[in-house]
Amino acid sequence: MRTRYERIAWLIGAYREPKERFKGAEMQEFSVLKNAWLETENGRVLDFGTMESFPAGHTDEVVDCTGRVLMPAFVDSHTHIVFARWRESEFVDRIGGLSYEEIAQKGGGILNSALALADADPSRLLDDAYARVEAMMAQGTAALEIKSGYGLSEASELKMLRVIRDLKERAPIPIKSSFLGAHAVPLAYKNDRAGYVDLLIDRILPQIAAEGLADYMDVFCDRGFFTVPETDRLLEAGWKHGLRPKIHANELDFSGGVQVGVRHNALSVDHLECMGEAEIQTLLGTETMPTLLPGTAFFLGLHPPPARTLIDSGLGVALASDYNPGSSPSGSMPFVLALGCVLLKMKPIETFAAATLNGAYALELQSELGTLSPGKRAALVLSKPVSSPDFLCYAYTEPWIERVELGRALPTK
Repeated sequence: MRTRYERIAWLIGAYREPKERFKGAEMQEFSVLKNAWLETENGRVLDFGTMESFPAGHTDEVVDCTGRVLMPAFVDSHTHIVFARWRESEFVDRIGGLSYEEIAQKGGGILNSALALADADPSRLLDDAYARVEAMMAQGTAALEIKSGYGLSEASELKMLRVIRDLKERAPIPIKSSFLGAHAVPLAYKNDRAGYVDLLIDRILPQIAAEGLADYMDVFCDRGFFTVPETDRLLEAGWKHGLRPKIHANELDFSGGVQVGVRHNALSVDHLECMGEAEIQTLLGTETMPTLLPGTAFFLGLHPPPARTLIDSGLGVALASDYNPGSSPSGSMPFVLALGCVLLKMKPIETFAAATLNGAYALELQSELGTLSPGKRAALVLSKPVSSPDFLCYAYTEPWIERVELGRALPTK
């Protein structure tokens, strides 16, 4: 099946040469080709160019893109979409004045989700999570990561990761899994933190490795959760089982999470509401992708992560949804783009780069996704007619997506 997209008003993110990620000022230079065409075949990108170089030849489908934006589909590199129930009662508690930390200290928050998940039927978890994946795909998401961390026990963490494994098999898009047993200290170990860390390292990690249940290792390294020494132990143990870190860091405080993440060559450090010059200098020149979750800052009323400072310092950033039932109950990447502009003061073109190629880098998928390049998966989003690409971030409740293509995976060898 060959499809030709013709008369594209703005073709965004099309490159002939491989791109790994964008950093600093490069994020403003994300490619925009006007009056363009792009051709795909059987779910892969064939070629592209301007209408002046329009190719002759047979095609099975022609899509008129007059007045429209065509761009790479989104890669959501941080989610928690396997959960047993929503937590709207905590939303009401926060309106009443309780903070996220105060709710957690009362046994709510992550511990609330863990209690619900312990009794949840795996098939129901799978069906509910797949419905969320379908909704995310309809809004332009072509790959995502899913974390465990609502188990907080050997049985429940393994149950979550097996559900994620089944999601990988069912979904038509790439899904990566992260082991986040160190999401919170369960009530049973309230007075034995070291015992819980030992459980994660000595019992749960070997079982995960034996079943191949996780791609990455995650730890919530922040005030009130896991300390830098605990995170050190956990990340080192994860590496021994082949799990590269992707960690929660610096959401609630200057926790040392960025530094310990970089020390262990983390693929990404995520959240980053609390960032200073020391954290920026630590990240510069590394392979670690700063990943920002503006939906969480918006929903919890946190000080937004300093995206402008990070980018102006020469760092790249990725944007992700943090879709979860407690602090970011939305998987809409179009909304994340808008929040990137409104809360983080990013330029629209920067948000496009952050939510596509940089997100793909944060999942080691940049060779397949994130740009529209010949040979890559033809995962793309086509807008309705708009006045400019900036409109996609400006009209934050407008349903501007007209068509989503998810592309085709390469055959397994």
